Amino acid sequence: MSRGKWVVAASVVGVAALVAGTAPAAVAGERGPKVVGTATLPDISLAKFSNGLIRGSVDNDRLVDLGGIGSDIFPAGKSGEFWTVTDRGPNGQIKVDDVNRRTFPVPGFDPAIVKVKVDGKKLKVIDAIPITTRHGQPVTGLSNQESRDELPYNFDASTRLGINPNGLDTEGIVRASDGTFWLVDEYSPSLVHVSSRGQVLARYVPKGLNLKGADYPVIESLPAIFLTRKINRGFEGLAQLPGGDLVLALQSPLSNPSKKVGEASLNTRLLRFSPHRGKLTAEYAYQFDPVGVVDPGEDDTSELKISSVVAAGPETLLVEERTDNAARLQRVVLRSSANVLGSKWDDVATTPSYEADATGVPALKKQLFLDLNTVKGAPKKIEGIALVHDSLVVINDNDFGMTDGPAAFDAQGNLVDSGIETTLVTIRLH
Repeated sequence: MSRGKWVVAASVVGVAALVAGTAPAAVAGERGPKVVGTATLPDISLAKFSNGLIRGSVDNDRLVDLGGIGSDIFPAGKSGEFWTVTDRGPNGQIKVDDVNRRTFPVPGFDPAIVKVKVDGKKLKVIDAIPITTRHGQPVTGLSNQESRDELPYNFDASTRLGINPNGLDTEGIVRASDGTFWLVDEYSPSLVHVSSRGQVLARYVPKGLNLKGADYPVIESLPAIFLTRKINRGFEGLAQLPGGDLVLALQSPLSNPSKKVGEASLNTRLLRFSPHRGKLTAEYAYQFDPVGVVDPGEDDTSELKISSVVAAGPETLLVEERTDNAARLQRVVLRSSANVLGSKWDDVATTPSYEADATGVPALKKQLFLDLNTVKGAPKKIEGIALVHDSLVVINDNDFGMTDGPAAFDAQGNLVDSGIETTLVTIRLH
């Protein structure tokens, strides 16, 4: 079967059978995946949205609209309703003296859990929950540590902003049966447990992070090797298995033992966490396909990312490998024989590292489930994926309409919008 084709038969009824991967490959003339619905988020003032959640949090939104809610998506129970989560808010990069500065044009923005509903061709916000500290203060999306994170600047990169140890760059989201939420974050990287009303209950971070001053419990329980995460490429995907366990996906290979190795590596990692036991139970090695396979024509390996993982059975996941312009879903089965937690691959002294050489590492075996590049009408930069009945639901991250560089804002300091909208797309699988 050639690359880029749907690998499961359109004649199989039901997603469970599709994901099982036991069906023969699709053949010419059979029905394949097809977009059957597209809903777009209308323009909503970011100041109006933010101040409706936390009064006075945003005094000037620089004409930025609500966006960024496509960092992940999770079914809310009712047909057409989903939980989504924003990332750290509008941000970009401006080069000053040949060095990129990370800008936060709306520094008062607070990450939020947003419930949406598909209403024809519109995506309606029907609820929103601000993420707050133990004492009800906004966590904000600002960087945590000067020693590890990009330093924050204002909209035109002329003025340094303060860091905030409470800050979260939230990405993946699932909702537990008790109504609480689990999120992942790119800064530490971390796993974050949040109450039903948005209060951070605990943040699980790598051992040795030494985050001081946070107004919520910080628990150092993840392998210390995750301290070598690439800047702005921490945890991004999060799945909830039917038994309740969580699977966290590292967006990009660790910079282990160096940035150069990480940029060229195809080897990233997944973690398994038991909320019931409050601890990690497994770690899995995962290998990307070559970047030119995921995104034909792209030759920069560092563009590869995992942005979404979706539970598709008791031990089965769909894993999204993507660039900003392309995406493919791989099916993997989590087997105990592939567990590398606590092994030499978690030791920074191991040479060569797993990131440098995967020889002898029991990486998860994978099978192409769906090449989203072949689905007409699928959006770019897909970061959220949900499996609903016989369909996939995907949502893009529009980056709040932000672009990089000084031209992102006009002479009055207002956003020059990219024109990219937040779009939720339903793809029928058969």
